[in-house]
Amino acid sequence: MSFIETYEKELAFQADRRRATVEFIKIVSDLWYDKAIELVLFRNQLIDRNVSQILNLHEYAGEFVGKPISIFDSVEIAQAIKTLDLPPAKLDIGKLTYEFQLDDQKHSNAMAFVAQKLKHASKFESIKPKDVVLYGFGRIGRLVARELMTRTGSGNQLRLRAIVTRGKIDQTVLEKRASLLRNDSVHGEFSGNVIADAKNNALIINGTTVKIISANNPEDIDYTAYGINNALVIDNTGVFRDKEALNRHLTSKGVDKVLLTAPGKGVPNIVHGVNHLEYDPNTVNIFSAASCTTNAITPILKAIQDKYGIESGHLETIHAYTNDQNLVDNFHSKYRRGRAAALNMVITETGAGKAVAKALPTLEGKLTSNAIRVPVPNGSLAILNLELQTETTVNAINDIIKESALVGPLVEQIKYEMSDELVSSDIVGSSAPSIFDSKATITSANGKNAILYIWYDNEYGYSHQVVRLAKHIAKVRRFTYY
Repeated sequence: MSFIETYEKELAFQADRRRATVEFIKIVSDLWYDKAIELVLFRNQLIDRNVSQILNLHEYAGEFVGKPISIFDSVEIAQAIKTLDLPPAKLDIGKLTYEFQLDDQKHSNAMAFVAQKLKHASKFESIKPKDVVLYGFGRIGRLVARELMTRTGSGNQLRLRAIVTRGKIDQTVLEKRASLLRNDSVHGEFSGNVIADAKNNALIINGTTVKIISANNPEDIDYTAYGINNALVIDNTGVFRDKEALNRHLTSKGVDKVLLTAPGKGVPNIVHGVNHLEYDPNTVNIFSAASCTTNAITPILKAIQDKYGIESGHLETIHAYTNDQNLVDNFHSKYRRGRAAALNMVITETGAGKAVAKALPTLEGKLTSNAIRVPVPNGSLAILNLELQTETTVNAINDIIKESALVGPLVEQIKYEMSDELVSSDIVGSSAPSIFDSKATITSANGKNAILYIWYDNEYGYSHQVVRLAKHIAKVRRFTYY
C-alpha cells in the first residue's frame, strides 16, 4: 500500500471515529436529560464534552486498563443502555465497555451483556429531590453552584434554590455575583448562562431561578417563605465551625440538614468514599466534608493501610496560596502569612495529619504534618512519607492504587495518573480529590519505607467531594455501576 493510500485510509478511519463520537455524544445527552442516567468514562464526565475531548478520554481509558477502548464499542454499549428501562443512574461506560471486551462472547450481544450487568437497577429505590441552599458564595460556594447547575438535568437530585450572602442586594451587587459565577480566573468560563434579576433578588442560572437572600445570622431566615422546605444548607463561609454554631442553621424554618465545607468540631468529619457510610443521614443532621488535603490523602492512606499497615508517617503538603494570605506584605495574625502570597513560599501548619484519624481511626497518632503555601493560585501536592508494617515495592504499591482506582469504593476518589510529565496546572479541573502520581513513587531498599505523591485540585476536586457527600446526606444517590 502506498503512502497516499495509507493516508487516505487513515483519514477515512478518523472520519468514522468522529461520526461515531457525535452519535455517542447525542446518546449521552439523551440519557441524561430524558432518563436522568449519567454516563462517565472511568469517572471522567462526558456531559458537555466535544468530539476531541471524548476521543482523548477514550485514549486515557485504554492506557489505564492496558487495552484499547474503542469509541465504536462505547456507542454499542450506550445504545444498549438507552433501550433498557432503568431508574436514574450513574454508569461507568468505560468499565462496561472493558468488561464487554473481556466477556469472551458469553453473551450473544451488547444488549444481553448490559441487561445482565445492570439487572439489579430495577430494585433500586426511587429518590426524592432535595432543596439546597448555599450559605456563602466564595471560591467553594461558586464551584459547588457551577456543579449543581451543570448537573441539574431533570432536577431529580439536588436542586439549588437559594444563596445566602451578607449586605444589601441590588442590581449592581447581583451583576457582580453573576460575573464571578460566569468567569473564573482559574477554572475558566462557566458552561452556562447567568442573568442578574434585581426585580426578584435572584440569579437566573441556566433558566432556573436561584434566590439571593441577605442575612447576618442563620436563624433570621425563613426559607419556607421562598418555597424551600426540608433543605440541605451547605455552609461554605468558614465562620461556623462547631456543632453549636452549625446548629443555628437548623433553627431556620425549612432546613433539616447542614453540611460544612471545612473541618468541623463535634460533628462527623467525612471523606466521601472512605467513611460516609458510618453515619446515617436519618439520625445525623450536621456533617463536615473535612478539608481538601484530608480528602486528597485519606483515600490513598486507606488503600495502603488495608494492604500493608502503616507504622508511622509524615505528610508535607505543597499547597496553593489561599484567600487568607496577603496579596502584598501586610499585617496578619500569622507571621509568615502576612508576606506576599504570590511572591513567596510560606511555611504554615495543616491539621490534615490529625484529621485523617477522624476518617481512619487506625491511624490515630501515627501521622505528623506540615504545609508550604506556594505561589500558584490552585493545584496542590501532598507528599506522604510512610513507614510500613509489611515490605513492598514500587510496582506493588502502584498496582494496589491502580486497582483501587478501577474497582471498589474509592473509584470516584482516586485517579491513577500515568503521565511522565505531570505538573500542577495539568490537574486543575480534575473531579477526583486524589490524583496518584504513579511515576513518582519511591520505596526504600528494605521495602518498609514508601514515599507517595498525590496531586489535588484543592478547589474543584474538593467541591466534587462536597457534592458527593451532599447527595449521600440528602439520600438522592442513584443506582451506580462503576
